[in-house]
Amino acid sequence: MALFHVRMDVDIPRDLDPDIRAETLAREKKYSQDLQHSGKWVHIWRVTGKFSNISIFDVETPDELHELLWNLPLFPFMTIDVTPLNKHASSIK
Repeated sequence: MALFHVRMDVDIPRDLDPDIRAETLAREKKYSQDLQHSGKWVHIWRVTGKFSNISIFDVETPDELHELLWNLPLFPFMTIDVTPLNKHASSIK
């Protein structure tokens, strides 16, 4: 398994139809919660004061992460920054 730190900044256009916005947000919530239940999306934290989150993903490969991110319903409205993580030599866990 490989761990990745992912920051997602969301910028939904203000003129997006409210019904499409609501439906997209509902699909995003379900998809992200399904990934959390599966163990792929290990942690998610909101960035205070922003429509952003910091998340930790535990996936088999970078390609798997790429596929998961591309399937996010909000993906077209996101700027995403991915950082691969490795165990630190001083870590006791």
